[in-house]
Amino acid sequence: SVDTIDGSRLAIGGPGAQPLLLLFVSPTCPVCKELLPVARSLAKREKLRLVFASDGGDPQKHREYIERMGISAYPYAVSAELGLRLAVDKLPHAALIDRDGTLRSRGLVNSREHLESLVEAMVSGFDSIQDYLVQERQLEQAS
Repeated sequence: SVDTIDGSRLAIGGPGAQPLLLLFVSPTCPVCKELLPVARSLAKREKLRLVFASDGGDPQKHREYIERMGISAYPYAVSAELGLRLAVDKLPHAALIDRDGTLRSRGLVNSREHLESLVEAMVSGFDSIQDYLVQERQLEQAS
């Protein structure tokens, strides 16, 4: 579990009622700002629990960002450890954790398509669209 900006504890991983979309953002990231409505829409459409995260910084700047972006209804975790555990090195970065608490996909997401491909990877069981295409090609060659 990690601390949220409001001081509560939030479980990340472990079994849950819904898969979890974890989006790492920063108040200074312009692409993050553009992805916020996409993430909200995708989470609603795919029935994902949406959590925003950051690896640290000035708590007041995060609070102002949450208010300015209209995301106060979502948990907002502030944890350097979480970022390290998921190998977040560039933003925006997303991770999808399934109902069983298993990390299904993660990566840099700088467009709607990137974010949707992470969801598709979780749903299909393939790590990437490239893995899916390789298997499809192998199946075609075998028949």
